[in-house]
Amino acid sequence: MYFFKSISDEVHLSQEIFSNYKKVRKLLIVSIFACIAAILQASGGFLPGIGYLISPLATAPILLCSMFSIRFGVMTYFLTIMLLFILQPTELIIFPFTTGLLGLGIGAAFSIFRKRISMTASGAIVLMLGIIILLYIFRFPVLGPVASDYSFSFLTIGGIALFAFLYSWLWVEVALIIFKRIKMMMIV
Repeated sequence: MYFFKSISDEVHLSQEIFSNYKKVRKLLIVSIFACIAAILQASGGFLPGIGYLISPLATAPILLCSMFSIRFGVMTYFLTIMLLFILQPTELIIFPFTTGLLGLGIGAAFSIFRKRISMTASGAIVLMLGIIILLYIFRFPVLGPVASDYSFSFLTIGGIALFAFLYSWLWVEVALIIFKRIKMMMIV
């Protein structure tokens, strides 16, 4: 079955190649990924309309760096938060709980698990928790008018869970496509 297929060992091979890089090269990769993530996330505030379509792409740099190393993925995540503090402080509430957290969750899952379902589920769980924290603890209208009354609803939680699973699945597949394209650059 598709979801229970094991992901190839290419990711683990690339992690070994990444671990052989010198520390300066690793930190350079982290800083480049963090800059890209911050620019993509900040585009929602700089370019209203089209920027909201671009800002979800900020997941990709965090995810890719987390695929190489969880430690450096966490560094990229926090560096992106610091850059957003300078570039676009209004995005500081969204990125740490949605876009960035999803990238960290799926990236870490690539290091820990081998099956698509495990990777997708772990990404969905962290994204769902991030949205629930924003919605019910911080009372931030992350879902817009869909859940504006902030009262706990199983229908809303079910909708968030379904969205989180589908969105996480999309990012797992996108990550595999991107990863296959950049693995040749790593070998050089």
